[in-house]
This record gives sequence, structure tokens and C-alpha cells, in this order.
Amino acid sequence: DDQATFELLGSGETTGVFQLEGGGMRRHIKELKPTSLNDLAAMIALYRPGPMEHIETFIRAKHGRAPVRYPHPTLKEVLEETYGVIVYQDQVLLILQAFAGYSLGEADIVRKAMGKKIAELMAPERERFIQGAIQKEYSRELAKEIFDLIEPFAGYAFNKAHSVSYALIAYWTAYFKANYPVEYMTAVLDIRMENQDKVAGSVAECHRLKIPVLAPDVNHSEVMFAIEPHSEGRSAIRFGLAAVKNVGRGAVEPLVQARRDDGPFQSVEDLCRRVELKGLNRRILESLIKAGALDSLGAHRGALLAGLDRILSLAQREAKLRQTGQTTMFDLFGETVDAPLPALELPDAEPVPAREKLTWERELLGVAFSDNPFKAIVASVDPSAATISVQDLDPEQAGRRMVVVGQVESANQRMTREGKPFVSAMLALLDGTLEVVAWPDVYEQSRHLWEEGALLQIVGQLRVREDRISLVCKEAATYRVPSPDVPSTNGAGIREESRAPQPTNGAPPPPTPSPRAVAPSKRIRLVLRETADPLADEGRLREALQMLLEYPGSDRVLLELHGGSPGVRTLEAPMTASACPDLHQALEQLLGPESVHVAG
Repeated sequence: DDQATFELLGSGETTGVFQLEGGGMRRHIKELKPTSLNDLAAMIALYRPGPMEHIETFIRAKHGRAPVRYPHPTLKEVLEETYGVIVYQDQVLLILQAFAGYSLGEADIVRKAMGKKIAELMAPERERFIQGAIQKEYSRELAKEIFDLIEPFAGYAFNKAHSVSYALIAYWTAYFKANYPVEYMTAVLDIRMENQDKVAGSVAECHRLKIPVLAPDVNHSEVMFAIEPHSEGRSAIRFGLAAVKNVGRGAVEPLVQARRDDGPFQSVEDLCRRVELKGLNRRILESLIKAGALDSLGAHRGALLAGLDRILSLAQREAKLRQTGQTTMFDLFGETVDAPLPALELPDAEPVPAREKLTWERELLGVAFSDNPFKAIVASVDPSAATISVQDLDPEQAGRRMVVVGQVESANQRMTREGKPFVSAMLALLDGTLEVVAWPDVYEQSRHLWEEGALLQIVGQLRVREDRISLVCKEAATYRVPSPDVPSTNGAGIREESRAPQPTNGAPPPPTPSPRAVAPSKRIRLVLRETADPLADEGRLREALQMLLEYPGSDRVLLELHGGSPGVRTLEAPMTASACPDLHQALEQLLGPESVHVAG
């Protein structure tokens, strides 16, 4: 009778709730708005092949939007609790008993025969049912109608005890989620630790619930997922070290215990000195580094990976010295003098690019923490306006119009049989990837948008083939996270850049909006001076345009060409970009000082 629990169930936000977290079930439970355990039990029983077609009837009858109808007044007592809809196996038995005089034992034999579709048993039982109904003064036509009504349910329906037991567990889990969301989601993440897709879905749900999820860290993480204090008195969930792919509990338990005993690790050397690394082999240590779990130890991931052999060698030497009882150099420095431990010399290495970090984290954790654009997207996207989660897409939605916001993970141009180019892209959502196809008519209008790393809003039609879900793109636009000071014009933070022509009533398609039709926040002006070497000039221009494509955005780009006749020409570039310090620096290195000007 907990009101918060039923409010959660009625909202459809049942991700992580037993039996109720599928996309289709969430839509139905939101329409049902259950007010009792019986409602939950009935929905769980109905959400199966066969009975599923009666879900809408059940929901409309519950809310008084349709009258409750019974196959016959005699069956009102049997079907009253389920608004006239046959839901449970038990009801099939009671109908056989009430309508045709079967004992419950005889009725159960018939139910089994119906479920197994045993033809040689069904024909005589059908006639027996009709004769029993006639003896009770029902017509033959009515008896046939009732038998045909109950037959499909016998094979698919749950028995009531089974459904109520499931409903009780569903209620318990909904109660915990409604009243103890941080604790409950931590437990959910723990039991899903071996399945990265489910971990990603659960982390997405934490974001939606405004529960911070923190990256794995050898100085903060426990073996499993854990709750820790966060800003403004809130609690956060810290990623468990054992949840990193390729890393097991046995490998990280000694590490966590060493930290509990003697405090946080000061450096990689300190970790090597204090932790028994028997189980921490190359593969495990590499996975922890790539996942960012050693970021707090003072060296970047590129250096740690380049120095992996030295780290392992040091750890093995320290372990051997401990086993023989010898005093190590670390012990001498760390205990006899107040001085830092001698530094482990790591090779010079370039820092790992942000995109590669994201790739590693998605591979090893199921989710990305480094510069993850979805942190801002989750806060800005209205769930009723756009989808950012794979778990919100299911085969039941095949053919429906969908709006999806995600990041282009890869995009491959291909050719149709007619030789026209189209694009097949993988769009990274909050908790997985979605295949998106833009056919030639759409691709021609949005070609400049399909760049790796670009944030896009896709309007399309959901397609299902062999249980694989994909999206056929009808419109594409750059997604820009709205400024906190400027409300979005459409409630979803979308800045439209390109869309495919949409014919209406045979009329010619409307003109495609050009990037300049959108009010951009900035304008990038590039100054290019012609020299005596036209080939070099052309190469420099091509390289500048390619560089602009690597920073997708909606800021206009103007090309100011000096030389020739007339002396100065100003052209608008055939693409937009995102004005940022990295792009500014890269362009000036290519074109020379004072060649890049950005106006607000």
C-alpha cells in the first residue's frame, strides 16, 4: 500500500524492476497505472503471446473507458477480478467446471491437452464440453464460442499463484527503487556486473534518476559497486574494480584490502610495494589502466601502458623480496626517512586521445566516463521528445517514427545497386549502439553531418530484422546541448541543420534548410593569402577544410581570400564547424598567425 511505489509503477519508470523493465511492458504498465497487487499480477500474466492482444481491453475496462463484458453472465464471478478478460489458467479450469460440469481434475487434463495441442485428445474433449454445456441448458453455438475462447489461453496463460508470486517480487523491487534508489541501483549493478549491456542500461537509469555514477579508481573503488558521499550531501555510486572487463574479484581483493589497512596509494610505486600482485597479471593491469582506474596515481594512461613491463617487473621484484624477508629500497626510504619513495621511471609517451579513452572505457566498462557527452545530454533531452537509450527501443515499435539522439561512433559510405552513395552508421546511445542507415536522398542532404564523434538528432523509422533493431534515417540534424541560460526552442536541445525533402500531397519537396538559415552562436573567418605556388595554396585550402570537418558544429565558416582579382574575396565554406581553442590552434599552425578570427 506504499503510494510512492504505485506512483513509480504508474510512471512506467520500471527499469531494474523485476518482470517490468522491458520497453513494451513499461509502456503498458504506464497505461495501466496499477493500484493493487492484483493489477500487477494480471499484467504479468497478460504480457505473453496469446493473452497479449487483450491487454488494451483490460486497461480500458479498468479505467472505465470501455464497459466490462463477460462471455456469459454465468462467468461473471470467475472473470470479475480481471474485468471480463481471461487471464489465468485457473480461470480456464473454473470455466470448464462452471459451464460444462467438469471436475477440477478433469479440467486440468483438458488444459494440458490444449496447451500441448494434442489433436486426438482435443476433438473428443471439445464435443464433451459442448454436451456438458447443453446439459446445463446452454446452446451448442454458445458452447462452441466459449470453447474457442478458452483454448488459446490454456497453452500460454500463467496460473494465478505463479503470477501473484512474480507480482509480489515486482512490487518489492519497485518499493526499494521508489524509497531507496541509490541502495537499490547499487544492488542492481552488482548482480549485473558480468553483463556489460545490462550494466550500461543500469548506469543510464542512474543518470535519469540523477544518481551520480563515478569512474573506477584504485583509491576509491571497492571490489563491487559501492555507495560513497558526493557533493551537496548526495550519495553517488562508485564503479567496482571487479566490474572492469578481464578483472576478477580475486585479483583486486588484495588491492582493496591494502588500501583499507594503510590508506590511499600515493603512486604506482607505492601500489607495487604494498599490494600482493600474484593475481594482477599483465592483462588485468592493462585493463585497469585503460579503464582509468589508475588515473589518480599521478601518471597518464599513455605513460602507464608504455611502462607496463617496468611496473610488472617492479611489482614482481617487491613480491619476491617480501617472500624472502629482505628489506627493500622502498622500505628504507619510506620508513627510515621522511622522504618520498623513489620514482618509477616511466617511458615518455603521448597522452591518450580522448576518443580512444572513450572507446576503451566503453569496451571495458560498458559506459564511458572521460569527456562523455551524454552527461550533458541526459540533463537536456526531454524523454518525451527524444530517445537516448537502447533499452527504450524494442521490436514492438517496428515501423514507428522515432527521434533518437546519439554520437556517431562510425560511419561507412556505401553504394546502392544503382551506384548512388548512402551511409551506414553506428550511433552510440547512453547504453549501447544503434545501427542507422541514411539512404541516398537523405544522405545527399546531410553528408557533412556523418562524422565520427558528431552528436546527432535522427528522426527515422524503426526497422526490425531477425530481432536486430535499426533505424532508417528520414531527417538528420546536429544536436547541440542548450546553454543553461538559453532555453531550447523545441524542448530537446536540437539545432536543426539538415533534413531530407519530405513530399506532401505530391507537391515538390520544401527547400532544404542551409546551415546559414540557423542562427549560429559564432562565425569563424579564415584568412588565406595566395602565393606564387597555386598547387601549394590549393593543398593548404583542402587541408583547412578537412580540419574543419574534424570539429563538427553549427558555427559558420567564412573564407577570406587575399590576392588575384579582385584583391579580397569572401566566400562561405560548404560546411559548418565548432569554434574551439584546439581548432583555432590547429588552423593557425597550418595557415599562419592572425589567420583565424572568431566573432561571437
